[in-house]
Amino acid sequence: MYPMAAFDWNDSLNLMGKMTLRRLWNGTRVLGSYYLGRLMKKPLQWGYPVSISFEPTTSCNLRCPECPSGLRAFTRPTGMLENDFFRKTIDEIHRELIYLIFYFQGEPYLNPDFLNMVRYAHDKKIYTATSTNAHYLTDEVAKRTIESGLDRLIISIDGATQDVYQQYRVGGNLAKVLEGTRNIIRWKKELKSKTPFVFFQFLVVKPNEHQVADIKKLAREMGVDQVRFKTAQVYDYETDPNGLIPDTDKFSRYRKMADGRFVPKNKLANRCWKQQHASVITWDGLVVPCCFDKDATHQLGNLKDQSFKTIWHNANYYLFRQELKKSRKNIDICANCSEGVSVWKD
Repeated sequence: MYPMAAFDWNDSLNLMGKMTLRRLWNGTRVLGSYYLGRLMKKPLQWGYPVSISFEPTTSCNLRCPECPSGLRAFTRPTGMLENDFFRKTIDEIHRELIYLIFYFQGEPYLNPDFLNMVRYAHDKKIYTATSTNAHYLTDEVAKRTIESGLDRLIISIDGATQDVYQQYRVGGNLAKVLEGTRNIIRWKKELKSKTPFVFFQFLVVKPNEHQVADIKKLAREMGVDQVRFKTAQVYDYETDPNGLIPDTDKFSRYRKMADGRFVPKNKLANRCWKQQHASVITWDGLVVPCCFDKDATHQLGNLKDQSFKTIWHNANYYLFRQELKKSRKNIDICANCSEGVSVWKD
């Protein structure tokens, strides 16, 4: 980890500052039910999620080859999260919720109400984070981002030069990404704000794996807080038709077999911490198990019909948790899961 990562301590203190007795008690119940459920081999679930992902939109300006949004390959509709609907849900769950991720699919900044939603969650003392391709961080938007109280800004940057960057971020402009990053860092200093914690997220694929050192150097020069490297989820991983699986083993979620096929490294134990403590809500109110259910095929409830807290403990969720405890490898969205092997700092 290079020296800039020392800022991670400030970020941790910021997160801890969001804690209340009610949130602490809820988190303790969630953690306790996870370990007791493992011991009993039963789908035990106490409390409510400490982390939720809310999808601002499924729209995106780029066409990344392993992204349903980029490929325009959704079977579910494309749309924008409505501010009133978002607020209603947050009003219900904010007392237990610690961490709110404004991202699932799509580019969050395409939703014109996005930063208003961030401000609303911030005022509820929830830690807020988002992931962006940084093409819309104009001077004005960067200033509003700082003022919104956003706690964490993940900037996806998968290349240190335009020719490499565009191989995965199809249709993207690296110069815009860097300009947007500079705008954020400048306004953060101008407004004397400790937030957001800004880091480059580098999705390591075969075309860019040779630029890992370059992206660290670029991050230092620009003054971002940290660089994180993420392994890529490849849908057709057995044959890797797009040639995305890196040659360097530590950069890959997959292991190459003697016959040339790839298999996931993760052995998929019949448990899932993410399933225990987190949930995902689509722009139109569908509650799904996690971020791997990109097309919302496992719909556990609909917030237009039920409250989130009712859905969290309903029969659909119980049956999904039961199946996970029994045979996780048979759940399609789990087969390509990266839990425990996907992200590392440098």
